[in-house]
Amino acid sequence: MSVQRENVHPVVRKLATATCLVALLPISMGALVTTLNAGMAFADWPSSDGHNMLLYPWFRDFAANPEKFTEHGHRLAGMLIGFVSVCLALTSYFLDRSWVKWFTTAILLAVIGQGALGGARVLLDQKVLAMLHSFTGAAFFSLCVVFRLMCSTKWSDWRRQRDDRISPLSASLVAIAPVVIFGQYLLGGVLRHFHTMLDEHLAGAAVVTLCGSLAATALLRSRNGLLRSSGLMIVFALLLQVMLGAASYLTKLGLPQIGYVAVAGSVSQTVMCSMHTVCGMFLLASTVVATTSLAVLHRAGQLAGLQIELPAIGDRGTVA
Repeated sequence: MSVQRENVHPVVRKLATATCLVALLPISMGALVTTLNAGMAFADWPSSDGHNMLLYPWFRDFAANPEKFTEHGHRLAGMLIGFVSVCLALTSYFLDRSWVKWFTTAILLAVIGQGALGGARVLLDQKVLAMLHSFTGAAFFSLCVVFRLMCSTKWSDWRRQRDDRISPLSASLVAIAPVVIFGQYLLGGVLRHFHTMLDEHLAGAAVVTLCGSLAATALLRSRNGLLRSSGLMIVFALLLQVMLGAASYLTKLGLPQIGYVAVAGSVSQTVMCSMHTVCGMFLLASTVVATTSLAVLHRAGQLAGLQIELPAIGDRGTVA
């Protein structure tokens, strides 16, 4: 009699890790494209100045035209994540179970959708589509991270760990966090693409810091190792994002009170603003992971603090 395998196949797990890592390439390059305002470096797609995407003389633009170099690098990175996603989906079809196949299919379809959206942004020359392309990229990365978490060899053990410290209020704080952070990501996108709503973005940063801190505090009190790890992820991403946000503000706007003047187009400005965008995606993914973990544990009946006990009803309809 065959024993049903509880964990995800090791090959699928390794490909899931590769998908998360490779996804960082187009996301990081895309952040640079926005910072350099290089989204329309090429007026055509999927070709690049009439060349096949794989045959375009990419390195020729390294020093001569950094905008084209960055944009074409973003396109090549998009092709790479597409290839890895195809490998992930095909491997899961042969080696794993139905829920894994559904997940990998969703990842593959998301990559295809991202590529089509990026192409539409070029062909239609619409900054709104560029902003939407960034939002869906962050959502795609969150999907990849959640899938990799569920592929972990510790996933089954985590699902069996009971917790009695997560209250309805704590769960609400955790669930609200990704919504608030996604709203802040929207404000950041408007600021980067349309150069407006700076004050709203700064106010949003304070709200995100508060919500993220409260959610992390609730998670760190948990007895469940998965929830505590999620809390640590949020703390790390939140601290890094606050520091990068301050650095982005200084390099972009300067601080006359201390005599610091920002230099437009400087390397520090480009790096800090791009890293701030990518770290925002990490922060969003960490809260999505925490919320997903809570939902899975609640469904498995492991969160004692969220269980509702109904009074027993007697034979004649009276409370026993």
